[in-house]
Amino acid sequence: MPRSLKPRPLALAAALSVLALGTTLTGCGASAAGNAKEITVYSADGLKAEDGSGFYDKVFKDFQKETGIKVNYVEGGSGELVQRLDREKSNTKADVVVTLPPFIQQADGKGLLEAYTPKGSENVAASDKDPNGKWTSIANNYLCFIYNSMELKSTPPKTWKDLLDPKFKGKLQYSTPGVAGDGTAVLIKAMHDLGGKDKAMAFLKDLQANNVGPSKSTGQLAPKVDKGELLVANGDVQMNFANMKSMPNQGIFFPAGDDGKPTTFALPYAAGLVKGAPHDENAKRFLDYLLTEPVQKAVSGVGGGFSSRTDVKATDLSATSLANLMKGVEIFRPDWADIDRNLPSYVNAWKAATGS
Repeated sequence: MPRSLKPRPLALAAALSVLALGTTLTGCGASAAGNAKEITVYSADGLKAEDGSGFYDKVFKDFQKETGIKVNYVEGGSGELVQRLDREKSNTKADVVVTLPPFIQQADGKGLLEAYTPKGSENVAASDKDPNGKWTSIANNYLCFIYNSMELKSTPPKTWKDLLDPKFKGKLQYSTPGVAGDGTAVLIKAMHDLGGKDKAMAFLKDLQANNVGPSKSTGQLAPKVDKGELLVANGDVQMNFANMKSMPNQGIFFPAGDDGKPTTFALPYAAGLVKGAPHDENAKRFLDYLLTEPVQKAVSGVGGGFSSRTDVKATDLSATSLANLMKGVEIFRPDWADIDRNLPSYVNAWKAATGS
C-alpha cells in the first residue's frame, strides 16, 4: 500500500495518486512478484537446526548476504510437501522444493516440477539427478536407525530381529511410510533386507507390538531417543549425525537381515524448481548457489551430510567421522521406478499389516 501523503497542490497530489495506484496494481501482478527479493523453499526436515546452527541456517543467511534475496522456509514431511504443492498448483506459493526419494519423483510425476539444470550439476553423479533436469541432489544422505546409547550401551541393537525384543515395547517408533521420506525408506529397506514385500509386512506386523504409533516427522523422534522416552527410532545419517552435538545420547546403526550384514541406501536431499514458481529467476540463483563448491564443502562440516558433487572432497573432522561410520555397510540401490509406480500399493500393504 502507498504511504500516506502530506497535503500537496491538487495537480501534484492527483499525479501522485495515479502513480501510487499504478504501483499498487503492478504489485499484485506476477511480474512484480517475480522481481521480489525473496523465494519460498518447501523442504523436508533435517537440514535446519532449532538453535540456528544448521546447514540451512548458514546457507540462507549467506545467500541473502550475497544476493539480497530472502529465503522463506516451510518444513514438512516429504509426502506432505508434495501433497501441498499439488493442492496449490493453481496458485503456486513455493519456488523450490527439497524432498527425499521417492517423493521427488512423485512430484515430477504429478507435473509439479520445472526443468532446470543448476550450475555445477555436471559434477553430480547421474544416479543423483534427473536426466531431464527436473531435480538434482544437493546433499547426499543415507537411511539409518538410532538408539539411546546410554541405556543400551552394552546391548545396542544390530538386526531387525533385535527390535522385536519385548524390552522395546512402547519404546520404539518409526515415522509413517507414505508421509515421511525416512518412514517410507524403512519400508524400502525392510523389503530389501527381509526377502520381499510379504516377508517385510509380516515382520512389521510383529514389530507393531513394540511400536508407539505414527509420526509424520522423523525429526521429532531424535529428541525422544536422546531423552530416553524412546530407545529406538528411525532416522537418517545426516540429520542424526548433525544433531549429536545437542543430542549426544544417540547411537547410529543399520539393522541387518538374517545374514547379519548391515545395509542402507542413498536418501539424498533432492531439490527442484517448482512449476509456476512466483520467483523463478531467484529460485534458479538459489539452486545454482546450493551446488557451489563452498556450500558443498559445508554439507559435511556444518550439515553432517555428504557432498552431492563428486569433485568436492571434504576433509573436515565430520567428513572423516562420516566415512568411518559407513565402513562395512552395504549400500544397495532401490528400483526407484518400481517404487514410484507401486508406492501406493506398498503403503496400503503396510497399513493392512499394521492396522495403521
